[in-house]
Amino acid sequence: MNKDVFRYLLVFTSMFLIGSSCHQLLVAHLGLKFSFSIDKIYLFHAVFSALICLNLRVISTVDKLFPQLGFIYLSTLVLKLILFALFFYTPLFTVVSFSLAEKISLFFPLFIFLLTEAIFVLKILNQKE
Repeated sequence: MNKDVFRYLLVFTSMFLIGSSCHQLLVAHLGLKFSFSIDKIYLFHAVFSALICLNLRVISTVDKLFPQLGFIYLSTLVLKLILFALFFYTPLFTVVSFSLAEKISLFFPLFIFLLTEAIFVLKILNQKE
């Protein structure tokens, strides 16, 4: 289990550092200005995705809760979306309309972290089989 915890932290930290840096460089190269911080978006997704994977890994050791892991994961996804909307309420809901670059910059980290998180959750779910 310690190896898994280290792997989750390493992967999500690397994704935060590399993804955020590359995204910032691309935005600077294109000369774009956003009403939100790309670093904060990446940090939110990295921290929350790591917490989800760590918690599911710990919960998977409890035999009574293991059959419910899929439902627990789905509820954490809903919680993640609600918390994202709360933390980024001002830039999300006070802007009249987003440009295409802003829309992509909001959803790209979401999809990247969600995909990685789903891969880890699938590995956790397939452990007992």
